[in-house]
Amino acid sequence: MGKKKFVFSIILCLALLSIMAIFSISLGAKSIAFSKVIDVLLGNDPDSLEAAIISQRIPRTVFGILAGGALGISGALMQSITRNPIADPSILGVNTGASLFVVAGIAFFNITVAYQYIWLGITGAGVTAVFVYSVASMGKDGATPLKLALSGSAVSIVLGSLVSTIMLPNNRVMEAFRFWQVGSIGSATWENIMLISPFLIVGFITSMFISGYLNNLALGDEAATALGTNVVMTRAIGALSSVLLCGATTALAGPIGFVGLIIPHIIRLIFGSEMSKMLPLSFLGSAILMLISDVIGRIISLPGETEVGIVTAVIGAPVFILAIRKGRVKSL
Repeated sequence: MGKKKFVFSIILCLALLSIMAIFSISLGAKSIAFSKVIDVLLGNDPDSLEAAIISQRIPRTVFGILAGGALGISGALMQSITRNPIADPSILGVNTGASLFVVAGIAFFNITVAYQYIWLGITGAGVTAVFVYSVASMGKDGATPLKLALSGSAVSIVLGSLVSTIMLPNNRVMEAFRFWQVGSIGSATWENIMLISPFLIVGFITSMFISGYLNNLALGDEAATALGTNVVMTRAIGALSSVLLCGATTALAGPIGFVGLIIPHIIRLIFGSEMSKMLPLSFLGSAILMLISDVIGRIISLPGETEVGIVTAVIGAPVFILAIRKGRVKSL
């Protein structure tokens, strides 16, 4: 991708993200005119009803941007380290591992506050990722992309069964877990944003740091090694970054699907596989998709709302199927 094309794409994505942020703040059960939104954001009329509503919607919008961006980068990392262009964080059991630890925390330790969800979610995602990588590393060829994908899928199925085993017999656990399981950003607060921000910052910085090594990894393990890349270390750091990004987001928002799958895949098809450029575009594109899905969920179910995880599945699944039917899915 040329520098001019990349800069133009960044500017376009930032413009679209700004527009969707305004829509996210203005639309809902109580719609607010765009002019009023701008007026309140500029500090005018701070005691009005609209100002109170906007103050509640801003954290939701900010969290939606961060959560979408984190899932997008996490998906791009998973696709790169496994050389599977239709992979997402769940390929290493990240979402399912986080779900298991969260539901276990609800059932056995009565967790109720955000930081408990975050640490359990990240721990579950990390333990599961390490276990899957260890299983895939068995044998003479080590952790190949195919073995990682197969091991992750098998472990996800097993962990999903354990989640159901813990949850179904307990009505209290099921009630607390079912809203989280769908995936929603409606309960976002500034406190939640401050809690997950350090994990997201570390994950993003780390992913950018290894972007050059990830480019080498796309050439194959032997070629990457010849170019001086430590393949095992690169995959481990990439997986850790993905765990931080996806685990922290999943712990608070629930398992939101397709964001980390379809956006990096589409960006790769359009702009190529240069990771130093793909990661920022994945962040912005996934944040835009998250806000679009959230706004749609609020509009179609007035005066209530449809959780963002449902909308992302409805939007993402047809696009994903279309991409496969057109034969555009190629090995990295």
